[in-house]
Amino acid sequence: MSQKAGVILVVDDERDHADGIVEALEKSCAKAIAVYTGKDAVEIVSSRQIDIIITDLKLGGDIDGLAVLEEAKRHNDNTEVILITAYATIDTCKEAIRRGAYDYLVKPIDIDELRALVDQAGRKISAAQSREAQRRVAAADFILEGVPGTNQIMQGIFEVLRRVSPTNISVLIEGESGTGKELLAKAIHENSPRRTRQFRPINCAGLSETLLESELFGHIKGAFTGAAADRKGLFEIADKGTLLLDEIGDMPLNMQAKLLRVVEDGIVMPVGSNKAVAVDVRIISATNQSLTQLIEQKRFRQDLYFRIKGVNISLPALRDRTEDIPELTEHFLKEAAAETGSKVTGITQAVMTALTNYDWPGNIRQLRNTIRTMVVMCDREQLDIHDIPPEIHQVRQLAPGARAATALAGASLNEIEKHAIAETLAKTRGNREKAAKILGIGERTLYRKIKEYNL
Repeated sequence: MSQKAGVILVVDDERDHADGIVEALEKSCAKAIAVYTGKDAVEIVSSRQIDIIITDLKLGGDIDGLAVLEEAKRHNDNTEVILITAYATIDTCKEAIRRGAYDYLVKPIDIDELRALVDQAGRKISAAQSREAQRRVAAADFILEGVPGTNQIMQGIFEVLRRVSPTNISVLIEGESGTGKELLAKAIHENSPRRTRQFRPINCAGLSETLLESELFGHIKGAFTGAAADRKGLFEIADKGTLLLDEIGDMPLNMQAKLLRVVEDGIVMPVGSNKAVAVDVRIISATNQSLTQLIEQKRFRQDLYFRIKGVNISLPALRDRTEDIPELTEHFLKEAAAETGSKVTGITQAVMTALTNYDWPGNIRQLRNTIRTMVVMCDREQLDIHDIPPEIHQVRQLAPGARAATALAGASLNEIEKHAIAETLAKTRGNREKAAKILGIGERTLYRKIKEYNL
């Protein structure tokens, strides 16, 4: 148990009781320390790593066990807290669990029952630490320049990419326009053995069949009007590298048949030539359409679909990963400031709230362009509400059942702030760390606001 439990803090204003628990736990090889006031407990959790806290609900002074619980969770959400009380009521216990307590015991406590709870909490902490370590290893192993994201779906995608990138398997990336499909494709290339060779994207939409064929396979002099010289296609240019076929759903059917032959045989035939050229290119495809629906409509070849769909990745829309907006905003702000030589270094809470509450129909691309425009037009060190483009001020189209933003028309700033905090907490299912990040404020400020507005 001791290795799993880590450091245990026992908090009780009855010194003999606290010391007795410490002695009992240390006999089981756990490292335990005792303090006798809530104030001392708060000071310790704010200055060092504590894995498990065992605290009496009623403590002498202004800080009780629930306050210790709240402060511990503010500093480290993985800290587990076991409450001890002689006055157990349903309401008290429900409030403790709601605030994040692991469990509670009623005095007089059974030391074996306490040891069992500590052991269970220790195993939970070990599992969380293991998952976090795996995420850190994945992040260290995988370069994601321009593709930040703490959203759970994105973390799953990053794990898939970490496994797929070192291979030669083809990848199909689906998602709305502007969700970062090309950035993800480039990240796959940069984390593959092909990183030292060419990465070439081509948008298959809007090109005629002849032009697309020439762009992909190349042509010889005189192959068609305007072909004044031999020209290599992207397959030859990207040999031993990676080719991104963006908006592949718009590729003409005849070209799909020609592409299938190249994918299967690894041989291209330049337009107007009888000489085959062997190529070794990894194919990554991207689309904002449903290829399965296009297959049903006879607009996309099923055999090609199965060849390009080695691994299928679906990128979520930005409106479905709003917790990533602060991180993305910071990344784009630094990028734009460096690119333009701007002195802008920060962003106000009001702006971050507005950006987070906007639907972003153009997804990450729209956010990036918006931040760039704001940085260019701002002559101060911090972006504020006056720098937001007019369209961002428009009423956000909320999901069915959500309250319309117009309900806040004419409301005071405090009411607007309370509404934003309440909605963000609901969106994050009460996760205050995530809520603070989305709102662009510190966790301490969020806790103060929650108390202030009685949320």
